[in-house]
Amino acid sequence: MSSNYFDFQDADPQQSGFDPIPKGVIAPMRMILKPGGYDDPSQGWTGGYATQSFDTGAIYLSAEFVVTGGDYAKRKLWSNIGLYSPKGPTWGQMGRSFIRAALNSARNVHPQDNSPQAAAARRIQGFHELDGLEFLARVDIEKDGKGQDRNVVKVAVEPDHPDYAKLMGVPPKASGGGTSGAPAQAAPAYQASAPQRAPVTGKPSWAQ
Repeated sequence: MSSNYFDFQDADPQQSGFDPIPKGVIAPMRMILKPGGYDDPSQGWTGGYATQSFDTGAIYLSAEFVVTGGDYAKRKLWSNIGLYSPKGPTWGQMGRSFIRAALNSARNVHPQDNSPQAAAARRIQGFHELDGLEFLARVDIEKDGKGQDRNVVKVAVEPDHPDYAKLMGVPPKASGGGTSGAPAQAAPAYQASAPQRAPVTGKPSWAQ
């Protein structure tokens, strides 16, 4: 090793660790909300979690997603979850859809399950319950303000996905066998009514 710090010939080559994660990768993630200080008690938006854009007036949750397992563990992604836009309801509806799917993913609730237990699993007391939520998500790529590719999270992967049980480390929802107690331990009792659901096209075999 060179004794002269300023001789960089023997330094290790730079690692391209900042290449975007490929689009479509599914990975477990932890969502961390970065408080923006905006509250609207009439909506129940308290605790300073929401952020308001000075440019557009839109209100959103500024979320950081940390990959918790797999090939891209510890990588971070950032996305905004829409709450309100002065342009119309679409932004807020997209945010609500994402949060519903994230809760389904975190709490092992099938998206077609409309039982009372499932409805309860999709209900939260406030944004603080989303801060630290762990669920499965699909990585997407979009252009940033400089035209560079960056990773974002737009879609939570729910229990009707064929790889959900494997990637989340929970037992597949199968009938019979000697694992009757296992699913209840992996995720709370929201699953109890799962077998009574109407068939859903494309449902994996373990969810029939």
